[in-house]
Amino acid sequence: MSTVKIEDCRGRLIHGLIPAVPVPFNSRGEIARDAQKCYASFLAQEPIAGVAVWAHTGRGLHLSRLQRLEVLESWAQALGAGSLIVAGVGGLREASADFPAYTNSAVEMARDALGHGAHALLIHPPRLFHGVKDSDELILDFHSRIAELGAPVILFHLYEAAGGILYSPQLLRRLLSLPNVAGIKLATLDSVMTFQDVAGLIAEEFPEQILITGEDRFLGYSLMCGARSALVGMGAAATSLQSQLLESFFDGRSAEFLELSRRVDRLSQALFIAPMEGYIRRVLWALVHEGVMGLESASDPWGPELAEGEFIRLGKVLKDLKAEPPP
Repeated sequence: MSTVKIEDCRGRLIHGLIPAVPVPFNSRGEIARDAQKCYASFLAQEPIAGVAVWAHTGRGLHLSRLQRLEVLESWAQALGAGSLIVAGVGGLREASADFPAYTNSAVEMARDALGHGAHALLIHPPRLFHGVKDSDELILDFHSRIAELGAPVILFHLYEAAGGILYSPQLLRRLLSLPNVAGIKLATLDSVMTFQDVAGLIAEEFPEQILITGEDRFLGYSLMCGARSALVGMGAAATSLQSQLLESFFDGRSAEFLELSRRVDRLSQALFIAPMEGYIRRVLWALVHEGVMGLESASDPWGPELAEGEFIRLGKVLKDLKAEPPP
């Protein structure tokens, strides 16, 4: 059971940056433990509201149970009591033979998360139910079973190319009405219209829910559309820059916000490019350039191979951003 109540969870989320953290792997597909420890210690000193583990960036649905727990416990040890730990939970591939087993695997993953230090749950879209008969009812039951555990729950509206489901407005209303839902993360990637429409629905019908942006490629604009928190993979690197962006927006420092948006957009255009699944390795590469870990620890076993030139170009972008004067 989470030690954080839903209102406390919303309070920690509001105006805060929650990096979705990747897991450093070596070339043999093993967690690079020293790099993980250094990274957790480094990020714990950054201006963040907490972290999200086991999310898409953290390959949560690919990790073994032992790997998941190792990662979660590493972050629980590194972060202070005031930091929020959000764990991504979802149906596992090895349990996809039938719908009940798939849902049960997500519930057990959620129990594991809460039993080992997580405060809130980010529910991965149950992709197995996409397009099947009675999919809305299956999706609703999936979320209800997890919400019944009593911990704060964050819905996850993820673009389909990344394994998500574009929930209809009717289904979103039912999901947002479930008990223990603290908010919703929107990560549409290239659908500004979808973001605007869902943001409008929340503002008009569910103002108590926290709209959390997951829009790395239009982070600044998503705040202007009504997001009150950010849970983004990009936030795992160049963290201070993005924290300053949120702070400038919510403090009403418009000129500073516009300049920081320009800088963050430049970073996003170096990280979130085709092949899109390569962004996880690019985030790890950014951490290499920042001196947080070595290149030998910046592998992503499930991502595509990337050209060496990308590593060099990313380093130049980060160097240029660091050299720019304060806004």
